[in-house]
Amino acid sequence: MDFRSYISGQDVRVPTITGERAYCSLDNAASTPPLVAVMEAVDQFMPWYSSVHRGSGFKSRVSTELYEAAHRAVGEFVGADPTEFTVIFGKNTTEAINKLSYRLNLRKKDIVLISHLEHHSNDLPWRATASVRRIDMAPDGGIDTKHFEALLAKYGQRIKLVAITGASNVTGHIPDIHWFARKAHEHGAQIFVDCAQLAAHRPIRMGQLNEPEHLDYIAISGHKMYAPFGCGALIGRREVFARGQPEYSGGGTVAYVTPQTVDWAVPPDSDEAGSPNVVGAVALMVAVQTLQKIGLDTIAAHEAALTSYALTQLKTIPGLMLYGDSNPARASSRSGVIPFTLKDIPAQLVAAVLGYEWGVGVRSGCFCAHPYVMSLLGMSHADAQHVRYNILHRRRDLVPGMVRVSFGMYNSPADVDVLVEALRAIVNGRYTPYQVDKATGVFSPEREDDFVVSSFLKPIIKVK
Repeated sequence: MDFRSYISGQDVRVPTITGERAYCSLDNAASTPPLVAVMEAVDQFMPWYSSVHRGSGFKSRVSTELYEAAHRAVGEFVGADPTEFTVIFGKNTTEAINKLSYRLNLRKKDIVLISHLEHHSNDLPWRATASVRRIDMAPDGGIDTKHFEALLAKYGQRIKLVAITGASNVTGHIPDIHWFARKAHEHGAQIFVDCAQLAAHRPIRMGQLNEPEHLDYIAISGHKMYAPFGCGALIGRREVFARGQPEYSGGGTVAYVTPQTVDWAVPPDSDEAGSPNVVGAVALMVAVQTLQKIGLDTIAAHEAALTSYALTQLKTIPGLMLYGDSNPARASSRSGVIPFTLKDIPAQLVAAVLGYEWGVGVRSGCFCAHPYVMSLLGMSHADAQHVRYNILHRRRDLVPGMVRVSFGMYNSPADVDVLVEALRAIVNGRYTPYQVDKATGVFSPEREDDFVVSSFLKPIIKVK
């Protein structure tokens, strides 16, 4: 299947120190490019855009119908029965988790179990509302299931929620989320799954609430699903959002208001305060419909083959260290997120050379998962405290990290070949001299004046 034909911007060429090159995007765990279908749908919708809900004009009725259709489409995409679950639109997964942390009405004596693999967004919000306990990392970089069961036995009914990733944004580890759901439910807890890194790569089914392995809550982000228009979704138990007060209140969240009383609207309106991002919702709707049309199983098979090829090729590079499960034969059980380091070469420098000289977009650092990355790097508590000291004293050039490659469905073995060729050149010292900003840790060519991004902006964005 020609996956590239589905994606916008695949013919873009970018300037590099060595000349113009076709851009090779390997940073899909951070954000994906838009689908062609999404761009076309947004263009077609914009002349009809208007306010939603209660508007009597024809455009308002069109916009309202599409906005409600988007709720239904996202629910269907994740297998959420609308009688049991509601779809709440917001900006992204981070906002969704913060909303859920408020709406669950947790107390400090309540325990939320998270894994050591979590993105900060599935860690910090729970710290503010409950007591967090961490599930250890297994030797292979996954979640230690024995420790999880031990925590369940230890804390029992105090555990109100298990909050885990659906796919790690650092190593690509995919836990058996339905096994975790069953175990959580056996102990009277509910489960939340951060599906930001899963939704564009694997099928998701929330299931019926009477099923032992159902998912109680999940969150997704459009910008990681080929719909980067600022819309994400929290999908969760309707009964929970039908009671209590939303964290944001105002326009659209109420049924009736008097000077003394407030009657809240029914979900999802009660939790979508203010004028919603209708354009983003339409974009997300078209994205999930397109992914379903292509087939998530088809996408998963393609990305597994690509990941297997990449792991095999990366292992041939001297001094390259892979983290997480690096066995190419098990690529189908993980996502296409691959972290690595090159011996004696800072990760930030590797990423800079790839971008400036090869037109390859990757990410370096700790990927908003500091505890996980520090553990993968084998750092002690004392080492981690030293890293903290350097960051707080504006010496990010001394902060360790990794380079992360992450695939989308449109990537190909040719992209891997470019990456491997570039890494071989870096290992052999074939790159221009670079300087580092000690405060930010960002590397740039010593002659960056010859390569200033701002000089390329005017042809891209023209205001008449």
